[in-house]
Amino acid sequence: MIGRIALAVLLLTSVPEAPRARPVVVASKPFGESYILAEMFAQLLESRGIRVDRRPGLGATEVAFRALTSGAIDVYPEYTGTGLLVLLHETPSGGAGEVYARVAAAFPSRFHARWLPPLGFENTYAIAMRRKSADSLGVRTLSDLSRVAGTLRAGLTPDFIGRADGLPGLTEVYGLRFQALRALLPAVKYRALAAGDVDVVDGYSTDGLIERYDLRVLSDDKGFFPPYEAAALIGERLVRENPAAVAALAELSGRIDVGRMRALNRRVEVEGQAIPQVARGALRSLALVDAPVATEGESRRQGLGGYLVSSSATLLSLTLRHLLLVGVSLGVAILVGVPLGLLLERRAHSAEPVIRGVGIIQTLPGIALLAFMIPLLGIGMAPALVALALYSLYPIVRNTFTGVRDADPSAVDAARALGMTDVQILRQVRLPLAAPVIMAGIRTAAVIDVGTATLAAFIGAGGLGDPIVSGLALSDSRMILSGAIPAALLALAVDATLAGVERFVSPRR
Repeated sequence: MIGRIALAVLLLTSVPEAPRARPVVVASKPFGESYILAEMFAQLLESRGIRVDRRPGLGATEVAFRALTSGAIDVYPEYTGTGLLVLLHETPSGGAGEVYARVAAAFPSRFHARWLPPLGFENTYAIAMRRKSADSLGVRTLSDLSRVAGTLRAGLTPDFIGRADGLPGLTEVYGLRFQALRALLPAVKYRALAAGDVDVVDGYSTDGLIERYDLRVLSDDKGFFPPYEAAALIGERLVRENPAAVAALAELSGRIDVGRMRALNRRVEVEGQAIPQVARGALRSLALVDAPVATEGESRRQGLGGYLVSSSATLLSLTLRHLLLVGVSLGVAILVGVPLGLLLERRAHSAEPVIRGVGIIQTLPGIALLAFMIPLLGIGMAPALVALALYSLYPIVRNTFTGVRDADPSAVDAARALGMTDVQILRQVRLPLAAPVIMAGIRTAAVIDVGTATLAAFIGAGGLGDPIVSGLALSDSRMILSGAIPAALLALAVDATLAGVERFVSPRR
């Protein structure tokens, strides 16, 4: 550990002081421990007088790391084993110190990112079963699991299913072949396991939910999983521009042992305490901050109604941001989609291929489209607005084209017989007749937009997806509903508003 601290000191002293006007962007991945560590990073920086911009709950490893290397975020908690296998694509070997040395040496030149010395605990992958099921099948190790896997259903996170240090590697080493495989979000998998919907899940060794659901963690008897030491992974720009922030984050190195981290996870995931309160208490117990711990003793004993009331100010802010996301992206889609539909109606021979091409965008998973935007536009509002506008295009273009093309032929013929020009016919006959069809496409796009905008939380754009993502990560149904209910009401309100617009613009028969 002395060598690692020396590395951090060398890192700090070798960089000149620079202006600190820009806030440090602190992010996390969407699971409980990552939320806690990121909040500890943020509060520690703020206690040192450094402004912070929080971006919690970014999508899987690839999304968070792409945001870091593109400069959209400055720091997030990561694990050395993930850095070695998933990001460097190297074969795991050696102990925790060797793994850290390899990622610490490779990342600056390859990715312009740096690892601070580890926080002091490992959090390796854990394959878990219901204790009763494991006992009845005689399963205690992963080798035992391989004997009966063909009769079991697995519920694994999408990240784990695709990672080299996840299911593909386990399959190669242990020969695991499950009867059925389902991709589940982090906290959903535990509920599915407890309900008997799946028999095996992946988790993390420090998860509080393992204790909550009384699960059996299977021993990795062949030593497949590499060491996963938690550490702050920082971008090169933070090292260059704000060495004081790096120095503050390095104060956490070696200070959090596995027992402390499990206790913090338990307070959030089992007892339902608020993450800022838990993070503040942890920093104070480490003598890193002096401010008293907030007394907001929120727990899961508070019902949904009380939770909604106590969170009303936050929910109002998130709803307004969600409405901004939907309004701006829908407006852009209308400004592009309606003229494009009119243009295609004038070129009917090439219309269908273009419209189908626009429709292909909607076949892409929303989170994939959002992740694709990160290298181009970073994270936050800008990539979310572009992605949502693209998602909204198809129904607007399709309905505009169809509505104008199929406008009442007899009315069009009558207008032409009266000597009206094509432009006059379009403006005074065809567009008014097509208005209900065009508005139907806009209403469809708006409702899709409201739902898809919840995914924008995965790239730090905010909105009502924030409590949904956090609730899924923390297995808190109140948080999920606090985002889902306003989103559903917002969709109804937007559709009703556009229905009024439709009645206004439609011609009276």
